Amino acid sequence: MKIVIAPDSFKGSLTATEAADAIEIGFRAVYPDAEYVKVPMADGGEGTVQSLVDATSGTIINQKVEGPMGDMVAGFFGILGDSQTAVIEMAAASGIHLVTPNEQNIYLASSFGTGQLIIAALDHGCDKLIVGLGGSATNDGGMGMMKALGAQYFDQDGVQLAPDVRALLQLARIDLRHLDPRLDKTEIVVACDVDNPLCGKNGASRIFGPQKGATGDDIVVLDQALAHYGDILATNTGKNIAAEPGAGAAGGLGAAFIGLIDAGLKPGIDLVIEIVELAKSLVDADFVITGEGRIDRQTIHGKTPVGVAKLAKSHNLPVICIAGLVEDGADIIHQSGIDEIYSVIEGDYDLTEDLIEAGPKLTQAAQKIAKSLNL
Repeated sequence: MKIVIAPDSFKGSLTATEAADAIEIGFRAVYPDAEYVKVPMADGGEGTVQSLVDATSGTIINQKVEGPMGDMVAGFFGILGDSQTAVIEMAAASGIHLVTPNEQNIYLASSFGTGQLIIAALDHGCDKLIVGLGGSATNDGGMGMMKALGAQYFDQDGVQLAPDVRALLQLARIDLRHLDPRLDKTEIVVACDVDNPLCGKNGASRIFGPQKGATGDDIVVLDQALAHYGDILATNTGKNIAAEPGAGAAGGLGAAFIGLIDAGLKPGIDLVIEIVELAKSLVDADFVITGEGRIDRQTIHGKTPVGVAKLAKSHNLPVICIAGLVEDGADIIHQSGIDEIYSVIEGDYDLTEDLIEAGPKLTQAAQKIAKSLNL
């Protein structure tokens, strides 16, 4: 019997590899003779670098960069086992978790550090970049990132714009002549799981601004700034970049990737499935175990368990999902191919908040589940 274990990380407590190990220990106690294939997964958000590095025997590179509010932070990126592909989580440099409530200022929050991570990856000889856009603190349309890469933003008087989103209202021209030339020879793929345009009622500022500290008045200004930015991008490219699905991801960072460095956007889980070659692992499998820290009604929108289940069902395999916590509305994921959902913890206890007991509790739950399956 071949069992494929393909979980995401249990956010805050277990990496995807640690979760897979814990599940295997529990199942192996009941089915010691089974073949176990562990495939650490991610969906392009937090944990993607670690999962892909683990899955490909790659390396984590620590890199100090400028954080969203201008202070230096301990960023990082991964180089996969092929030594040519870098994986970057923009949140590692420009994430909302790097900003305290007291210093939150959405006008000044910059994606400059994300550009620095890209430069560092190029310095390590990588010619393919995978960039995850989740968890941003910024709403700067990628201006900070592009400046780090060598772009220059000018007003109508030829003066370079200040690092302030409001300055985009004065943007007249973007000069890409000094962009790092290595970008022309680099394949860049962006893991993006939202389809929001750059501006408007479903744009970056109105949908994501409030969680980054924007007030109602701020949102009006921010949206106007990004709308004007979109007009300039259209002039630069001849395309309506602002309306492209995903242009509003990460505070408009998606627009910069699409319009200024010709990157492609792709659902994060699809990218990860391709890189870890999950389809190969499913050949001759008998069933699949997936999971993550929390399962709720949002899991259906591009999260790892659903992505794994859809691929498994194309191989006609049964799928079970183990979660640290299962919330109301989670049953909706059954329609995506997950046959059974199991919660490690019953009641209000949250496994993702327990750094010490998460592994053992997941193993205990997996063993209990294995006994109930009668395989």
